[in-house]
Amino acid sequence: MVRYCGESRDDIGTDHREDFMLIAAAGLTAFVRDIFVGEGCSAEEAGRIGRYLVAANLTGHDSHGVIRVPRYVGWLRAGEVVADRAPEVVSDSAAFVLVDAHYGFGQTAGPFATELGIARARQNGVAIVALRHAGHLGRIGEWAEQAAAAGLVSVHFVNVAGSLLVAPFGSVDRRFSTAPFAAGFPVAGAEPIILDFATSAVAEGKVLVASQGGKPLPEGVLIEPDGRLSRDPRTLFGPIEGTAERDSRRGEGAIRAFGEHKGSGLALMCELIAGALTGSGTAGPGPKRFCNGMLSIYLTPEAFGSGDAIAAETRTYLDFFKSARPASPDGEVLLPGEPERRTRAQRLAEGVPLPDPVWATLLDAGRPHGLDGEAYRA
Repeated sequence: MVRYCGESRDDIGTDHREDFMLIAAAGLTAFVRDIFVGEGCSAEEAGRIGRYLVAANLTGHDSHGVIRVPRYVGWLRAGEVVADRAPEVVSDSAAFVLVDAHYGFGQTAGPFATELGIARARQNGVAIVALRHAGHLGRIGEWAEQAAAAGLVSVHFVNVAGSLLVAPFGSVDRRFSTAPFAAGFPVAGAEPIILDFATSAVAEGKVLVASQGGKPLPEGVLIEPDGRLSRDPRTLFGPIEGTAERDSRRGEGAIRAFGEHKGSGLALMCELIAGALTGSGTAGPGPKRFCNGMLSIYLTPEAFGSGDAIAAETRTYLDFFKSARPASPDGEVLLPGEPERRTRAQRLAEGVPLPDPVWATLLDAGRPHGLDGEAYRA
């Protein structure tokens, strides 16, 4: 474990002065696993939760990493998410499958649905898998990476029922969830292209990270009820001084959609396709049980013709894409997924950076189960 105090570390996402530590991924994964074993999950499910949350930190998506542990614990204790709930196939017509997670952990439902989509696409050339009533699915790019590793193209529309956070273009009122979108494209002999983003200007988790000592938000990604733009996490969470607890229901403002009307329109389609169509439920109106809906499309490149021809055209175009001149002398044109791979390699070597307030919440989560978090830092 290495500690950095009061220095700027842009390469790991803390571009302001803040105390944080670097913790080895293996120890952090084990700590999270043991917390959820203590909370009543099986060792297998707890292991998945730890593995996927830390995997998000490794890619630099700290908003979907271990900062989520206190929320997961709270949802589990409140019965909002259910431990060791097996996903159920409720409709099956070969190339289309509807899966109900019954509010089980997304780290169980996500890989189940993705593995099913891969298998069916291999049989039929294409498959659509609709997943409803899943607990938080984490970083959606994880499922695109899983499909790409199997040689499949995939597209994923996601929404969050019971999570009104984002204002449509031209509004100050919350009407959307952060409605993530992801896609993956395998590249023969090279790393896949992985596109993964929230349709909001920032993910809610990034506001959470900023509120707990992490990277500050960009200017203007939040909006106050009177239309003033903001970067202050209190716009979304309300008063936060003196507590690690964050609840978006206490804030009066909203996150803005990215890309003005374009992001707003894509968010709307995510709500309809992943929420209304799957039966998982949209973000609103009215009180709803928190869950993710996801509709995923899986495609085998071979179903579209010569695999060699597709690979050649893909490689030629990606080389052309990368040959574009950078806008600044020290810049670089990056493919989707490249920053995540670089960050993963760095953090596996150096450790996962955690601001002190985030580490404190993990210590608090482990303490009721007699877990000494400091022991996992060795």
